Amino acid sequence: MKKILLTISFIITQYFLLNAQKQQDASPEEADALTQQTKYLDELVNSWYIKQSMSANNKTVSNENTNTNPDAVPDSVYIERLYKLPTVVPMSFNKIVKQWIKFYMKNTASRRYLLGISQYYMPFFEQILDKYNLPLELAYLPIIESALNPKARSRSGAVGLWQFMYPTGKMYGLEINSYVDERMDVIKSTEAAAKYLRDMYNIFGDWTLSIAAYNSGAGNVKKAVKRAGGKRNFWDIYPYLPKETRGYIPAYIAALYSMNYYKEHNITPKKADMNIITDTVTIKKKLNLHQVAEYLNIDYEKLSALNPQYKRDIIPGNYKPYPLRLPIDKVSDFINYEDKIYQYKDSIYLGEQICFTKPAKSDRPYISYKYTPPSTKGRKKLYYTVKPGDTYSNIAEWYDCSVNDLKYWNGTRSTRLQIGQKIAVWVPEKKYSRYAKINKMSPEEKQKTNTSATHKTNIVKPDKSKYVVYKIKSGENLWSIAKKFNGVSAYDIQKINGFSDEDVRDLKIGQEIIIKKK
Repeated sequence: MKKILLTISFIITQYFLLNAQKQQDASPEEADALTQQTKYLDELVNSWYIKQSMSANNKTVSNENTNTNPDAVPDSVYIERLYKLPTVVPMSFNKIVKQWIKFYMKNTASRRYLLGISQYYMPFFEQILDKYNLPLELAYLPIIESALNPKARSRSGAVGLWQFMYPTGKMYGLEINSYVDERMDVIKSTEAAAKYLRDMYNIFGDWTLSIAAYNSGAGNVKKAVKRAGGKRNFWDIYPYLPKETRGYIPAYIAALYSMNYYKEHNITPKKADMNIITDTVTIKKKLNLHQVAEYLNIDYEKLSALNPQYKRDIIPGNYKPYPLRLPIDKVSDFINYEDKIYQYKDSIYLGEQICFTKPAKSDRPYISYKYTPPSTKGRKKLYYTVKPGDTYSNIAEWYDCSVNDLKYWNGTRSTRLQIGQKIAVWVPEKKYSRYAKINKMSPEEKQKTNTSATHKTNIVKPDKSKYVVYKIKSGENLWSIAKKFNGVSAYDIQKINGFSDEDVRDLKIGQEIIIKKK
């Protein structure tokens, strides 16, 4: 029996060695690429899990000193272990794969954290992969994609556990907006990844090529197959793939090995400080994660790790319902105190989302109405020469018209005037001679003209049974005055008094206006 086992082992070893001979040496350029990728992977693990996702008080004793040196493990042992893995995805072994295995097994601290956090994520991955009838070992892809960091972002803009680019994420139904990025949602992104991998397999019919296509796109793999003369084995098309994709399958195989044979290297997982059992509640109002964390006494970093898809800590439930993932022991508390949680410090955590600002240079609401230019029928044009101290408002008062009338007649939107400028004014023909004198009057004479004109205008007294005469007080405007009279709007007051938009903005203290009773 022992001889039979040795014979089988020898045959298996030779098979793997022969299968890997073609591309077992990594060029210096490829080695540099591997170094860059491994450095990025290692930094990602440490920056996220050590500082945020893992318990600072974890008392697991480090086994780094007793870790089995991966350099001391014979190639035949690696090959036999890979052969034993119950995988549909073909396993290969060569110097490139061994380089990746050595990296994973030598970076013991990072490996311990990944092993710990994988206990939380793997059940989600495997359940969804099983739903789509895909190989469960595909669940190890996020280890090389993101080091199981749901908020990972690459230099090229790929985001999340499965590193989706924006267009691909949208293509597979992931919501991405200013508040929500489902590329960072564990469930939604895994669903999208499963569909993507299924589509790649439907194209290539080979899992190593499908995984390579997941990394670089189907187009690049098709080009590599064509350049390799139609060969459809990963190691045959290896030289024709993009540099970063060449190391993708070796890294994946190494990740698979390290996650299954860590005990053989005396590595102990570092327990993740995340609740393994969770459940979701539906949020239908705007809510900040800090409100939930503080009210339910949940560590904020932990709650954020459970809900990484909310980029600004805001769940925009007022837009549409969204899920909130909670530790299972906090779900009933949330349901019981939901209304109070929505109200808890809402002015602090949600107040800045809406900003009310006052108009510049005025505390009065600006009410805009459609301007109707006056007819020039029965009128005659004259010109007024602008003098020091003149304004459009003054000129409009002297000629009994509005500022808008003056701007319309002179084809301008500006209220700026220059001394000596000629301003066109259309005045009634019958009063032309009286208005023509204004241009030569002194400032004092023009002021008397205004008083006289105002006096004549106010001679007609309104019917007290229908109208109220109101004298404007300090700080008032048409809007605040209208509030004092039932059923009266600012527009009603403007219309009955014949005020232009400019008149409304230039109301004076003590000025009398009429208001129609309702």
